[in-house]
Amino acid sequence: MKQIAWELEHSVEADVALSFAWTWRTDVTTWDDPPATFQLDGPFASGSRGATLLPGQKPLRWEIRDVRPDRMFITEMPLDRAILSFEWRFEAVSDRRTRITQRIVLSGHNAAAYECDVRTSFESTLADGMKRIADAMARADGTSGGGGNRR
Repeated sequence: MKQIAWELEHSVEADVALSFAWTWRTDVTTWDDPPATFQLDGPFASGSRGATLLPGQKPLRWEIRDVRPDRMFITEMPLDRAILSFEWRFEAVSDRRTRITQRIVLSGHNAAAYECDVRTSFESTLADGMKRIADAMARADGTSGGGGNRR
């Protein structure tokens, strides 16, 4: 069982169909979190590896796990005796609306060494970041008029 040191979860609703939300979010070219850029080596599938690139820093490597099309996926970033995971879940609210949930979990024997940095990085930004994603999805879809609403 995972030894969880810290976790945070937030959901938004996007004015897009579930299939659109899934396709858009699993296309790393849509991942927009400046100044970071993202690369994926291979298909978006369990076991594929990628990296988050930040100016002046070594690439932050991660691996895709537990891909369940139209339902969920997890990216895991290995740290020194710890893991930072990002679980994304997708749920149809209606034909044209999807609830998207991101759960961030820091776990492992050495997780305490990373807790302060992870808290600082995500606690104040997760809600706004999720709203930006929902709004970007709605704009990219072009068939709906609104953006994401916090839930």
